[in-house]
Amino acid sequence: MGLVAGLQKGDENAFAALYDNYAAMLYGVIVRIAKDEEDSANLLQDCFIKIWKNIGSFDPAKGRFATWLINLARNTAIDFTRSKYFSQKRKNQNLDHLVGSETARSAIQIGVETLGLRQLVDKLTPVCREVIEWMYFDGYTQQEIADNFGIPLGTVKSRTRSALKELRTYFCEN
Repeated sequence: MGLVAGLQKGDENAFAALYDNYAAMLYGVIVRIAKDEEDSANLLQDCFIKIWKNIGSFDPAKGRFATWLINLARNTAIDFTRSKYFSQKRKNQNLDHLVGSETARSAIQIGVETLGLRQLVDKLTPVCREVIEWMYFDGYTQQEIADNFGIPLGTVKSRTRSALKELRTYFCEN
């Protein structure tokens, strides 16, 4: 029985295997966005609870399992950064705490390199690569990219679509 099938049947051993195989990668995604190791550890646990509760919504026809997990982790972290708690905490921190730690950066690199994602993103055209890096590695929304970098929202969306389409072809080659 595969990992996804085991998770969908509620097998605790499958959940343990999921955690062992994907925790470091998902933590890397989360800490890159949340920028705090303690909050990221809590968000990782929230992420695994969401995986457990929502595994039935995973559809292999729509994409790879790892992609589904990364998106769930990314969305969990982004939701957190939009929370009132995060806003208040950020106002109260001094600037030194806002810079990602070396541990966080290395965890992200482990997750990205495990999937070979960095090499695939590096193959994209420069404008598409930029948008994907801002969205998936820096945690920006499409609207935030448009606002912060002076790119029309429609252009951001079309570059994202183009990049994802191109990445899909790279994944299918492997």
